[in-house]
Amino acid sequence: MKIRAEQFGATVALDRPRAVLQVNRSLARLLGIADSPLWRTADPGHIAAPTEVHVVLSRRCAAGCRHCYVDARPDGPALGLAEAKRVLDELAGWGVFHVALGGGEALELGYLFEVAAHARRVGLLPNLTTNGLRLTPELAERCRVFGQINVSIDGVGDGYRRERGHDGFARAERGLRLLRAAKREVGINCVVTRHSFAHLGEIVVFAKRLRLSEVELLRFKPAGRGLAGWPAEELKPEQARALYPRARYLALRHRIRVKLDCSFAPMVFWHRPSLFACRFFGVVGCKGGDLLAAVHPDGALTGCSFGGPREATATDRAGVRDAWANGFGWFRAFADEAPEPCASCSYLTLCNGGCRVVAAAAGDSARPDPGCPTVSRAASG
Repeated sequence: MKIRAEQFGATVALDRPRAVLQVNRSLARLLGIADSPLWRTADPGHIAAPTEVHVVLSRRCAAGCRHCYVDARPDGPALGLAEAKRVLDELAGWGVFHVALGGGEALELGYLFEVAAHARRVGLLPNLTTNGLRLTPELAERCRVFGQINVSIDGVGDGYRRERGHDGFARAERGLRLLRAAKREVGINCVVTRHSFAHLGEIVVFAKRLRLSEVELLRFKPAGRGLAGWPAEELKPEQARALYPRARYLALRHRIRVKLDCSFAPMVFWHRPSLFACRFFGVVGCKGGDLLAAVHPDGALTGCSFGGPREATATDRAGVRDAWANGFGWFRAFADEAPEPCASCSYLTLCNGGCRVVAAAAGDSARPDPGCPTVSRAASG
């Protein structure tokens, strides 16, 4: 267990079961915090540090997927080993719990496992996202250093080729099998497009057959090469409304964890779930500059790995602390000045208007997410 003081009490990271929880001051005292200076300050409107930081180790990848969010290329830039270690040192000192290591393709970096081992040494849990194409039995065994590992697979068989633009499914499946033989915490990341929506069941059945721990459904983001495919790949309004019931059905039918990424929150809230249940299970929308932040290969700290202004350089301790206290307005300010229909929505403080990156691609990051069923219905009259 790892605990960090907050103005309201504390944030707690558990190892078994793996979870991040927020507790009040009374429970924080029972867990070992006698007192904290934060308890004598006004609520800043955000937590003391992100719980997870996405570290984009490189924009280097040989696969050439047609909608790559980071526009990764074989000669893309990368954080060097020394710089990556400095970033991890700063994140650990800041009180971050998890780091999601990715790219690009992180396994193309010869020092990836040294980075992961350093994360462990400084008290960070390293998770990994990979395309799985380069995995060998030896590399899979070395991947035990990571917590959760998710392999990016957007379709089964020929569906993989249609979505990614190259025929890598057999190698990705082999990578998954090698990883699953080495550890339990292995899952799939699946980008959902209007074309792949009908085939989500195939992905979940495939994951169940391989005895994977989860399937995380990711929204198509207008970032990197993905910008060229947006909004043509965005879900149709009827698909957006059907996403949450479909994910819930697949999870219950196949008894496997099916997660929806934060940008799908408006599609969940459209179904009017209990606010208590949403808070209890941590169903939230855009939490860039709050629960989440990102570090890029040039050292830039942003609120999200898909977009947002540079707030600081990740290795500049004073700059990071100042940015966290006073910055990230691109993400944090929406709820305070939300236009309709968000302003009168009871889920506003949880949803935060949906995905800021999608809103920015649609023309204005300060507007509601156009993919929200409530927003699209209001726009259509």
